[in-house]
Amino acid sequence: MQKTVLAFAATGLAAFSAACATAPAEAPRAGAVPNLVLEDYFLGRTEAWGVVQNRTGTLQRQFKVTIDGTWDGRTLVLDERFAYADGATERRVWTIRKTGPASYEGTAPDVIGIARGQVQGNQLAWVYDINLDLGERPVRVTFDDRMWLQPDGILINRAKIKKFGITWGEVLISFRRPPA
Repeated sequence: MQKTVLAFAATGLAAFSAACATAPAEAPRAGAVPNLVLEDYFLGRTEAWGVVQNRTGTLQRQFKVTIDGTWDGRTLVLDERFAYADGATERRVWTIRKTGPASYEGTAPDVIGIARGQVQGNQLAWVYDINLDLGERPVRVTFDDRMWLQPDGILINRAKIKKFGITWGEVLISFRRPPA
């Protein structure tokens, strides 16, 4: 009996773990253009506007972010400065290394471990764990980002905020390069 219960528990845990795993980026649709090259898109100044929603879709925060990007041929550094509608500000500096023709790894001070990303055509899948400050103490969550570059140069980002494989919120961001 005890072996049966342990086997059932192990099977349940394996199924739960598989359900919590982050799905890879969808294959790009035929003719998806333009191709996304992070180091090209984020070189120089980029601006973005976004919203944070809870799991029921209720707006939690609005923000604007200004990003200054530099590329030295191997490493992309993104200096992000967030300005929230409630007056709060935040800064995050990403150091992103190209690890293959379409793969990237990145770090930032509040990111736990290494963020990993894969580009397919005009799409990027970018996944990482981060400590979110929710008041009393930081909470470790997973950000599951999907970005799609549009033909007009707009980059659309949907990030699901997950804990234990359950989506607790979502961040929607629209990036654009300022006119020259």
